[in-house]
Amino acid sequence: MMTEIWQKTATEIAALVRAKTLSAVEVTQAHLDRIDSVNGAINAIVQTFPDEALAQAQAVDQRIARGEDAGVLCGVPVTTKVNVDQKGHATTNGLKLQKDLIAPADNPVVANLRAAGAVIVGRTNTPAFSLRWFTRNDLHGQTLNPRDAGLTPGGSSGGASAAVASGMCAVGHGTDIAGSIRYPAYACGLHGLRPTFGRVPAYNASAPDRHIGAQLMAVSGPITRSIDDIEASLLAMAAPDFCDPWWVPAPYDQGAFPKRAALVVAPDGMPVAPQVEAALRDAAARLTAAGWSVEEVPCPSLRPAALINEQLWMADMRSVNAVVEAEGEADSQFVFAQMKARVPETDVDTLMGALQGRLPLIREWQAFLRNYPVVICPVSGELPFAQQLDVEAPETFTRIMEAQLTQRALPVLGLPALAVATGAQGNTPVGAQLVAGRFREDILIAAGRDIEAAGTEISVS
Repeated sequence: MMTEIWQKTATEIAALVRAKTLSAVEVTQAHLDRIDSVNGAINAIVQTFPDEALAQAQAVDQRIARGEDAGVLCGVPVTTKVNVDQKGHATTNGLKLQKDLIAPADNPVVANLRAAGAVIVGRTNTPAFSLRWFTRNDLHGQTLNPRDAGLTPGGSSGGASAAVASGMCAVGHGTDIAGSIRYPAYACGLHGLRPTFGRVPAYNASAPDRHIGAQLMAVSGPITRSIDDIEASLLAMAAPDFCDPWWVPAPYDQGAFPKRAALVVAPDGMPVAPQVEAALRDAAARLTAAGWSVEEVPCPSLRPAALINEQLWMADMRSVNAVVEAEGEADSQFVFAQMKARVPETDVDTLMGALQGRLPLIREWQAFLRNYPVVICPVSGELPFAQQLDVEAPETFTRIMEAQLTQRALPVLGLPALAVATGAQGNTPVGAQLVAGRFREDILIAAGRDIEAAGTEISVS
């Protein structure tokens, strides 16, 4: 059976466009047609601009015709999330209050994607304030999971994951402050990389700079259907931009490493579903078969880091309490209320203590990762959640927060983490999370390739 253009991976597309077997215009039109065909039922992409996309594609073809290097993602259809600036388009962040907030310039990650030859075919949905692991808001509506409409597509990059999983783009740009890349990838049966803090530059000219919590924890990264695409997308996104003072000129390839991994099924004793444990042990077995030494050991504690994440996040969110009220979106108001109940008012001493408390945690994890260059752990303690489960009741919200322990903790540590799809239980995706030392995305991708080589059942149809 012939593979349609929109079913191809990003690296396949780039190779075909570079070889002039396909034109970037052909590829773009195929994906625009796919958006027209399926987006109405999924609501992943909430802003489209076909003429602009086709003009970008034509410019890529012209570069190739002139014999120029068209970039690592030449002709690859990508989407950007509506919480980052794309010049001439609204940076809504899922808010009615920001529906007319038109970006004056590209966020560096958007500019880097363009420079790498990618063609932006649409803007993807996020929950209001990018606040949840579910994707719904009063401005753009709800996004459905293409694998199973009854499951969340994840959040906050749920639109990105749904777009990739349904073939509307080959690469989805996501952001992650508490799992917003890794969890949507997991929920939609994809791969998703949260890069090291400082790896990918970021800056939104449309709004004031964010407070210290978001500065230290929020990153941009890719969601894709192949590990090769994760690597290519990371290389594109991580190009220099000195608008971001936190950006670090760290090389991607940092040399040889021992193929040794730690399997941590239930960090800090978190509840883990049997299907999740089975997926973790499957990932460990795949690495063992590929020549890795895998040892089941406990990892340093994650709960203190998860608490710091909540303290920093709520210090930020309390500063915009009036905006949450003015937006009047019921789901985010419920989640905000639950978070306020979990975290007392963050005074100066609490904030300074949280910032100070990060350092010994990072130190402990860095020492652990010197012995075990890769940690295999849950993306979530549960299979992907049912739609809107977090706003059903305070009890379900608490259950979800516990299941998402690794999602909340790792951003505080500044470590890179990769969600790797390994298969499915019926229509429900399963997978594992890999963690490595700072700026060792090369190790994550090497391990991810070995897991992927044993089969992941990632497909679009």
